[in-house]
Amino acid sequence: MTWSIIARDSASGSMGIACASRALAVGSIVPHGAGRVGAIATQAFANPFYGIDGLNLLREGCSVAETIANLTEMDAGRDYRQLHIIDRNGETGCFTGSACLAWSGSVSGADASVAGNMLAGPEVVEATLAAYQEASALDFDERLLAALDAGERAGGDKRGRQSCAIRIWSEGPIASFDLRVDDHAEPLRELRRLWRLAHQGYAPFQAFLPSRRNPAGMTDREIAYRACEEYAARWNARHPV
Repeated sequence: MTWSIIARDSASGSMGIACASRALAVGSIVPHGAGRVGAIATQAFANPFYGIDGLNLLREGCSVAETIANLTEMDAGRDYRQLHIIDRNGETGCFTGSACLAWSGSVSGADASVAGNMLAGPEVVEATLAAYQEASALDFDERLLAALDAGERAGGDKRGRQSCAIRIWSEGPIASFDLRVDDHAEPLRELRRLWRLAHQGYAPFQAFLPSRRNPAGMTDREIAYRACEEYAARWNARHPV
């Protein structure tokens, strides 16, 4: 009842997931990730421990194939689950349980994977991946949104639409970009509105938060606010309404 794209931005190394569903709050359970580690989407009868334990396995040096095998082997409910993963090197893998409802499946390309279940057909994942690959000139977050839009135009979740989300991890376990639409008649349109709003202050401000490299972050309000205003002006010039 969900489809998602997981990807690695080759320019920055950031990991991202965008997902949509005819279910409430898809962003609360499907996307998991960590900067310089990987990204994992757990869907169908989602198992959140696939995200938690899967990231730990990747940190320990397991390959994507080994991670999927370890997660599914220990799960008696695996036939009802769908899982796909990308690691920090761009390697991808997917598992679709035999009891997932049609249409269910996945496609993959360079630094990206798309998977879904209860979709209108295979054209949904194919269109999502194609749009992502064709939008290489866009910023990473906008590429992910463009991919979801294409999947929706191809039919999306065959039951309809309700929620969507986008999460990006640049450094460490905390998402550097994290937007959700939990319940909306036109969730992707609402996500676009939030995306524009995010680039007016939220997105640039992430650079000033504490990090492992800079535990104190930036505490000078004047510098931070001025930098955010300058960023927004540049971004708006590149993205006119």
